[in-house]
Amino acid sequence: MSYTVIYAGTFDPMTNGHLDIIERASELFGQVIVAVAKNPSKQPLFSFEERTALVRQSCAHLANVQAVGFSGLLADFAKQHQAKALVRGIRGSDDIEYEIQLAQLNDKLSGRLDTVFLPPSVTWRYLSSTMVREIYRHQGDVAQFVPNAVLCALKEKE
Repeated sequence: MSYTVIYAGTFDPMTNGHLDIIERASELFGQVIVAVAKNPSKQPLFSFEERTALVRQSCAHLANVQAVGFSGLLADFAKQHQAKALVRGIRGSDDIEYEIQLAQLNDKLSGRLDTVFLPPSVTWRYLSSTMVREIYRHQGDVAQFVPNAVLCALKEKE
């Protein structure tokens, strides 16, 4: 049976670590929806529309992946899309407690929604969007950390 899963985040910006998780999830599951969150409490580098478009462009080579923007509760979004599970990346022990709480909350809110945790490839274990934003804000070279579509968009912001 083919399952639909959701990989959600703000993706501000999308990194090669995110793309690694998406590519690996696309090999494991029938359909991967990359849910780009509209989070009014954050001050994003890219707008909601830009982030959604950049994820879409970065995942264009993956036939079973689609990028969709959303706001509201992830559990509700998962129900709307009949997702069987959420995919979450865990870089290390710092992430585990928070991610388990989130998984249990989403399961409770939805009635039944599993979470699959994928560690990133060793190459990207240390990488986060926050780090990429900091490097970018200090005029550092982020080319090795982000998909080409994101790199081009960052260069346009300069």
